[in-house]
Amino acid sequence: MADYLFSRIVPRPELDWSQVERLAHFDSYGQHQAVWELFDLSPDGAERGRVFLFRHECHGDLPAFYIVSRDTPRDQHGLWDIRSKLYAPQLEAGDQLHFKVRVNPVVRRNGKRHDVVMDAKQRLGWKELPPVKRPPVSALAYEAGTVWLASQAEKHGFTFAPTSLIVDGYCTHAVQRRGRDRICFSTLDFAGILTVVNPEQFVHALYRGIGPAKGFGCGLLLVKRSSPEIC
Repeated sequence: MADYLFSRIVPRPELDWSQVERLAHFDSYGQHQAVWELFDLSPDGAERGRVFLFRHECHGDLPAFYIVSRDTPRDQHGLWDIRSKLYAPQLEAGDQLHFKVRVNPVVRRNGKRHDVVMDAKQRLGWKELPPVKRPPVSALAYEAGTVWLASQAEKHGFTFAPTSLIVDGYCTHAVQRRGRDRICFSTLDFAGILTVVNPEQFVHALYRGIGPAKGFGCGLLLVKRSSPEIC
């Protein structure tokens, strides 16, 4: 397998506050554009080739990108401080890791993708239930999200401890791309402790991500040991 890099990217310290604020308020498509520009790619080329995974976070008022890629990201506009290192996790079956991941959790019904939370609502007959009998959306997200993550874990060579799992941040996004149809998708954040079952499958998941919507910042597993860090 080709070498991969893990990069942490934050605004350059010399930027003025108006520039930092603009970078911090990118929507999902703006985040996507900011990352693919680091690789000198067209948006479509990035999506087809899946040459990188990324996750966007804000630490206080400062945005940060975490990126796994084969190529070295390069700042062409004088905006970013880029720190990259070789990413070659050495893992064995039974290794336990702290993890977090932002995903687009979907299920297929009649050949179409459905957001797992909306699917749970539909199967529950949410609209017909009196408001006092509707379970909290957070409870539906936890239950449906946990089932979805278990299915991904089985495919990608790991298990996770349900008692350690935190499910949070359910959110829907609408992305309007110039001259193209609007894209709607949901995201859900997981954090917890996992156990590596199949190191080869799991490392592949670290490099290639899990679930759909990778072009919009989903699917990147961030993992670390108690000490030292893997990433």
